[in-house]
Order: sequence, then structure tokens, then C-alpha cells
Amino acid sequence: MSQQYPAILVIVPLLSAFAISIAGWVNKRLCFPIIVTALSVVVYASIGLLLTVLEKGVVIYHLGGWPPPVGIAYYVDHLNGLVLVVVASVALLNVIAAKKSIEQEFPDKAAPFYTLYILMVTGLLGIVVTGDAFNLYVLLEIAALTGYGLLAMGEERAQLSSLNYLYMGTIGACFYLLGVGYLYIVTGSLNMMDIARLLPPLYQSKAVLAAFIICMVGVWLKMAFFPLHSWLPNAYTHATSAASSLIAPLVTKVMVYVMIRLILTIFTPEFAFATMALNNVVVWLAVIAIVMGAILALAERNLKKMLTFIIVAEVGYMVGGAWLGNRAGMTGAILHIVNDALMTLCVFLVVGNIVYKVKGYAFEDLQGLFRKMPFTMGAFVVGAMSIIGVPPTCGFFSKWYLILGALQAGHYGFVAALIFSSLVSVVLFFRIFEICYYEPFSDHHGHDHPPEPMDEAPLLMVVPLLIVAVILILVGLYTGDIVNHIIKFAIPEGLV
Repeated sequence: MSQQYPAILVIVPLLSAFAISIAGWVNKRLCFPIIVTALSVVVYASIGLLLTVLEKGVVIYHLGGWPPPVGIAYYVDHLNGLVLVVVASVALLNVIAAKKSIEQEFPDKAAPFYTLYILMVTGLLGIVVTGDAFNLYVLLEIAALTGYGLLAMGEERAQLSSLNYLYMGTIGACFYLLGVGYLYIVTGSLNMMDIARLLPPLYQSKAVLAAFIICMVGVWLKMAFFPLHSWLPNAYTHATSAASSLIAPLVTKVMVYVMIRLILTIFTPEFAFATMALNNVVVWLAVIAIVMGAILALAERNLKKMLTFIIVAEVGYMVGGAWLGNRAGMTGAILHIVNDALMTLCVFLVVGNIVYKVKGYAFEDLQGLFRKMPFTMGAFVVGAMSIIGVPPTCGFFSKWYLILGALQAGHYGFVAALIFSSLVSVVLFFRIFEICYYEPFSDHHGHDHPPEPMDEAPLLMVVPLLIVAVILILVGLYTGDIVNHIIKFAIPEGLV
């Protein structure tokens, strides 16, 4: 069975989408067990695949037994082996935690929601596992189209925000596809390994230069890299809790993975960093993204919107780290894909719990939450500390590698942006802590308000959240192992 892990990752969730859709007509109670079973199988297969890669090296799987260039190859190495585990785990934890929210928000539409949810996970897993540049585009569209549907099922303004995302996402996908078209013209192949083998003699070709820039712009649009971020804050804010806590942790991170895959595998670091020599420009763009994301977050009076601008800043972290052009920066960027997915999941699950109980996420809705929801807010503190970068949470270690990479590259502007962003995060989160812990203050007659009784979210929502909070600390404590046994082998030897 272990030989079939790459196929299981895509086929099981794809088939379960049909099963959930049918169950929605027959017996709605079956939908949740089906999706949890399917995602559990996917988590098992992704962990099995990562262990196989660690033991035996790269896994290449020909779909249907058809070798490239006729067939599609799934190509799993240390880089996407790690990302697959993250995508599968986040999707499983989130769907369990979101069950109550989904029942509350969509009493009649749970089956369509679960169907879209697992189709989106199928698309994201496929993007990560595929070794074919065109197949990546197809899976990109599966993930995007289902994502638009999930986001549009939210509040009143969600449809408009989702439409805006649809326009921007479609432009991004078109750019990527156009770039792949140029690559196909010059190489005659769509297989990533083939393209990488055929490109070196063509590095000076204008078509290859155009393909690289066009693909990058497309991917930057999809990941909301500032100033191409305008679709993200509203789309994520107006979505339902269950949708935003899947899409916010995974979509931008999977697109950062695609960018790193383009740099490391298809075009190679030599072309990206030496021939193109765009490092400095892109890192300065990342600096602007980090600073602007932090400042825009500071201006918000709404917890969910504030977190979306933090995502914009975090995308700047990962893009800047990858484009520093050295091993430490790339290590920080890959590690931050893992860490940021977990941190974002943690804080968005907290928002989901708060919305479930309080029915709002504006700052004035958060008063007294430390007394009312102590476990939820305890997890929020861990997530916040990780985003700020406090050891031993995982957020500290990826920032450490990013700063090392920036110092090695002599890019002090990037170091300053990372420190500035961390300091702003301190202000952002301690402002929330103050509201949740101290407010409501005593009234103008000096009378204290009686403390609110504890009214925690259901156990099914709290337990996955606490698991994520513990994982944030465990990943931090085991960062050395993750870097030495996985990420070290994901980066080519030539990158120093």
C-alpha cells in the first residue's frame, strides 16, 4: 500500500467529495464521519510518504503507470513531503473543530459545505504533490474555484469579497498558465524534472526570462504579496469561521511553496538568483509588505480583519526569506510555511470559538473573554506569542533563521522589518489581551461589574484548538530535528 500513498492523497478526498454529496441527499449525519475518515486516511498517507522520503529519498509515482511526458508524475521530496503533512493535518484538525460552527451557520447546507471543503483540500494536496507544471495549474483552479464557493457562503458582504478574489485569483492563474506556456514552447515538456534538465542551455532566452517573471507575478497574486494583496482582507474577514480557518492557514502557504518549487526545482537557484539577479528588488518588496501589513493591522478595530493583515505581513516574511538567496534564508522561509500555517490555524480557530459564543469579533465584543472562555484565550495567548516570536514557540525559530539569512546577505532592511513587525505584533496582541482581561472596567461611580460566568465553547471546538496550541510549542522544541532531517535536504547543495 505504501507505493500508492501519492495517489491516495488525491484520489481518496476526491472520491469522498462524491460520497459526501450523495450522503447529503440520503442521510446528512453521514457527511461528517465521511470527511473525517477521508482526511484521517490522507494524514496517514502523508506521514507515511514523508517517512518513506526520509528513509529512501525522492518518491516518483507515475499516475496510471504512464511515464512522462505522456503521463503525469507525482514527485515527492523532503520539501513537499513536509508541506503535505501540514496541509493534511490542518485540514483534519480544522474540520473537527468547525463541526459545531458549520451546524450553527449552515443547518441546511452542511453537505455542500463539506463537499467544497474536501475538494479544496484535494486541490491543495494535488498542487503540493504534482511534478507536472500544467497539472499544477489544473489543481490550482480546483482549489481556487472551491475556495471562492466556501468564502461566498459567509456574511452579507462575503459574495462581493469573494467575487473580487475570483477576479484577482483568475488573473493570477492566467499569468501562471501563460508562463508555463512559454516554458512548453522552449522545452517541449511540462514535467518539472524535464524542464529543469532542458533549461540550463536556454537561460539567456527571452522566452525563459518572460516565463519566470510571468509565473512569479501569477504566484504572488495568488499568495497576496503586497501590493497584490487587496483581495485578501475582505475575503477572509467576511467568510464563515469554518472556511476562513481552512483557507487562511493554507492557501497563501501553498502558494509560497509553489514559488519555492519554481525557484529550486524548475528554474534552479542559479537562474533565479544569478541570471535574473532580482534578489535585492524582491527582498525590498518583501520589506514593504511586512511593514505595510503591520501598519494596516494596527489600524484595525476588528480581530479577524487585524489577523488578515498579519497574514499579509507573514507572506512578506516568506517571500523575503526565499529571495535572500542563501541557505539560512531559504530554511527560514520553508520553516515559516509550517509555522505560519499552524499559527494562523490557532488564531483563526480562536476567532471561530469566539464567534460561536459571542456572535461577533469586533474589539468591543471581546470584553471579559479571559474569564468567560479561559481555554480558548489560553490557546490564543500561545498563538499570539508564536506570531510575535517568543521562544520556545515555533514562530521564534523561523524568524531566527530569517534574520540569520538577512545578516548573511547583508540585507539589514529586512532585519529591521522583521523586528518592526514583531514589535507591532506585541502592541496588537497586548491590546487584545487588555480588552479581554481587564475590560469592562468599573463604571464612573467606581462600581465593579460582576465577573461573567465561565461559558466556554463546546469541547469539540476547544480540544482541537488546544492540540494546535501544544503543537506550536512542540514544533518549536523540535525545530532542530525538522531542519536537520528534512529542510536541510530540501535545499540544493549549491545554495550556501
